Amino acid sequence: MPQKSDKAARADRKKRLSIYLDPDLSHRLADHAGRREQSRSMIAEAAIALFLSPDAEERKEAALAKRLDRIDRNIQRLERDIGIANEALAIFIRAWLTSTASLPEATQASARAKSGERYDKFLEALGRRLAKGPLLRQEVPDDVS
Repeated sequence: MPQKSDKAARADRKKRLSIYLDPDLSHRLADHAGRREQSRSMIAEAAIALFLSPDAEERKEAALAKRLDRIDRNIQRLERDIGIANEALAIFIRAWLTSTASLPEATQASARAKSGERYDKFLEALGRRLAKGPLLRQEVPDDVS
């Protein structure tokens, strides 16, 4: 096997590059390298290669599209949940207004006191349901909305 000349062997070695980094960036690089158990040079070399690669823009765009898709799905779930809550509240209010008669003046004071007690019980029941479930949005099938 032919041996490479000393000059050719030196040309194949990596080239040294001295750079200045912001102290915060230098600290983050050292932390990242430590967590990966790799040298700072190896991390920096990989980052520069990624930055200079011809498909770097496509990769960034794909990562951005993936994040946007996730955000879009979250917004769709939120819209669905808000729609369910609005409809449930509207149905309740309509039923309550339909079935509840106006109270005479003489009984309104006692009714207000009783309503305070009932409201406190409602809040307790709501707290239990939120803590233990199931939530209304979990009971409604996804394909209904």
